[in-house]
Amino acid sequence: DLVTEEHCERLAMVAARLGEGLGLRIEEREAIAYGALLHDVGKIGVPEAILSKPGALSPDEWIVLRRHPEIGERICRPLALSREFAPIVRHHHERWDGTGYPDGLRGEAIPLGARVVGLADAFDAMTHDRPYRAALSVSAALEELRRQSGRQFDPGLVEPFIVVVDNLAEWAEPAGAGRSTSFDGARAGATPVPSFGG
Repeated sequence: DLVTEEHCERLAMVAARLGEGLGLRIEEREAIAYGALLHDVGKIGVPEAILSKPGALSPDEWIVLRRHPEIGERICRPLALSREFAPIVRHHHERWDGTGYPDGLRGEAIPLGARVVGLADAFDAMTHDRPYRAALSVSAALEELRRQSGRQFDPGLVEPFIVVVDNLAEWAEPAGAGRSTSFDGARAGATPVPSFGG
């Protein structure tokens, strides 16, 4: 659907920009962009009633939803270069403190690309309307990232990510009560996914 497509495009763009700011090699940034584009592909195996539920999920529904990273990894395995980006798909919901899923990885045991995509994913989710809540302002979302630094997010990535966001015109002005669900930069002819050389 269009909302998911735009979400994945935004993630690929901002995650790759963060990778660039961190000085990652072009191959690493490319893997991050592909991982961001495909991070939620496993939701194809989750019933729509769960994905679009306006209220809180039941414990059983959470169990089903939390399978999507593993499903996504299995879907990606046959693809070219999946060795580089499939771990991002599998681990983008791991948390720095080890309380994430599916494997409960902690700290630097979480692949760097997954830490980058997970951070970008959380920010984008906070700044766009979801069935279960309205969008936060960019400033409120950035404050939440700072609060969760060292818990949910790699503390070495939060401030560099905030610098990236501050330099993106797409997030410079609020739209209505929260954020627009369209990505103006992508829709105005800009390339939403970075072009990698070679």
